[in-house]
Amino acid sequence: MNHPTEHPAKLTESAGLNTEAMPVSLYTDPAQYEIERERIFRRAWLMAGRVERIPNRGDFFVKDIAMLKTSIIVTHSEDGEIRAFHNVCAHRANIVEHRSSGNTKRFVCRYHSWGYNNSGELAHVPDEPGFFHLNKKKCGLTPVTVALWEGWIFINMAATPEISLKEFLGPMADALAGIEYPNPDHALVLRGEFRANWKAVAENFSEAYHISSIHPKTLGPIYAGPLNPFSRPISANVYGAHRSMSTWLNPAAAPFANAKVAKWLFTADHSVTGTRKEGQTNPLVEHKGLNPTKSERWASDVNWFFPNWHLQISANQFWTHEFWPTSATSTIWEARFYFKKAQAVRERLQREHFTSHITDTMLEDLGNIESMQRGMESGAKPFIHFNESEILCRHGLEQVIKWSAATTARDALT
Repeated sequence: MNHPTEHPAKLTESAGLNTEAMPVSLYTDPAQYEIERERIFRRAWLMAGRVERIPNRGDFFVKDIAMLKTSIIVTHSEDGEIRAFHNVCAHRANIVEHRSSGNTKRFVCRYHSWGYNNSGELAHVPDEPGFFHLNKKKCGLTPVTVALWEGWIFINMAATPEISLKEFLGPMADALAGIEYPNPDHALVLRGEFRANWKAVAENFSEAYHISSIHPKTLGPIYAGPLNPFSRPISANVYGAHRSMSTWLNPAAAPFANAKVAKWLFTADHSVTGTRKEGQTNPLVEHKGLNPTKSERWASDVNWFFPNWHLQISANQFWTHEFWPTSATSTIWEARFYFKKAQAVRERLQREHFTSHITDTMLEDLGNIESMQRGMESGAKPFIHFNESEILCRHGLEQVIKWSAATTARDALT
């Protein structure tokens, strides 16, 4: 459907979702947060990063997961394998690696200098003869299960995962298989903390219904227009625990008349704003899983992998959002926008302009999301109501409810 001037086909009902109001307690109840910790984040596969972050043997990065009170080392081991470990020393349970990333052949706990190779084995113990019954083979870094999909590194925090990554991703993995990700080795990283429930933050990036109201000068001209004033989606699909939506592009999108710098940069090649130019071709545009209706007015696809990762793709680039709960009412948000390193002054200016533009947009979202959380916590409204265009939000909540009630991860997927 290229012209959603009328409401799109009943996306919600076609996906088999309910149409009822949803309980506010899912965003405010500390008991629900504890359930999500144990039944979702300890059982689901969680995206940790791309392989390009650790291209060389010895490369590593640290992933802190506050909700699970843990820190994870993800490393490219000397034998070429990608591995992950709990960042905890076997001696006195101190944190081993305090750097956020780097390259090393040995992780050394700075407390007493116990050292581990990047395969996780305990390699060095100062004054080793002074210990009683020390078995170094049993004192390595505690492993975390790792699996790869299309260059994305996933971890599972269960001691023994109940389901494989392939089972977890299901048809979503098939739909998005074979994508050629442009410039996956270079990203602009934005990070912030919201005083809001993680689901409320994730939902903000999962619907375009709010764009005309909250972003009238930043995103509004791109994703809304006379043909589609409410930014209704072109299409939407659900894939087991996951979901996807194609957003609409205003064919008349252009910078404001008085925005001279923006107009100059907007005409540059390889726009990082995600808009397409007339006659442009790209493998992303042709991929069967992206823009499945092949609408001429496609802007981007929002792919929400349960529970807390967005993979968004346009004709020119891709970017991600991660939503990491820190409490029932607070969330760390991290976004990565991938594009090639600037080779010329114009490209450098374009990157800086994009950074300014997206920062302004995020500041608009920040105040709105936190205001919504305050309203939810007031207790004035026990339920919220989702529009047809907010189908990803509804499906996300339904999956949270399903996983919260399921005895096992396998049960949650059925």
